[in-house]
Amino acid sequence: MDWSSSLQGLAGGVLIGLSATWLMATLGRIAGISGIIGTLITARPKGDSAWRLTFLLGLISGPIVVMLLGGGLGNVAGATGEVIGEPAGGVLLMLVAGLLVGLGTGLGSGCTSGHGVCGLSRLSVRSMVATLTFLVAAIVTVFVVRHVIGGGA
Repeated sequence: MDWSSSLQGLAGGVLIGLSATWLMATLGRIAGISGIIGTLITARPKGDSAWRLTFLLGLISGPIVVMLLGGGLGNVAGATGEVIGEPAGGVLLMLVAGLLVGLGTGLGSGCTSGHGVCGLSRLSVRSMVATLTFLVAAIVTVFVVRHVIGGGA
């Protein structure tokens, strides 16, 4: 077992939980990333954009700071020196998958952060169903990509 990766995952999970708790405690808002981004793009309520932009800036700047401090991004690339690497199924499949995720968050009225992190912690039945649906869809997708289409390792 790679304890370093496990500890990094634990630290990341704790930070996500703390940020979701902080946002709820200070602003009374759910840390649902799709909702935060969606409202910035479509609604832009007056006086409501600053915290959304700050939250998103924190999501983007965190990994950048870790990289600058020499922490790297973990095992996300196939070769030394690459930051992310090629998508396992190709760029077109990645774009289609991204669009489907966007449609899914719209249909599900939220994403894994809103339902999985915030909703489950509040014992929301709707979020439990949504999170179970996300997990089943992910399991089926991995199975299809790896065993039916034949992409990825």
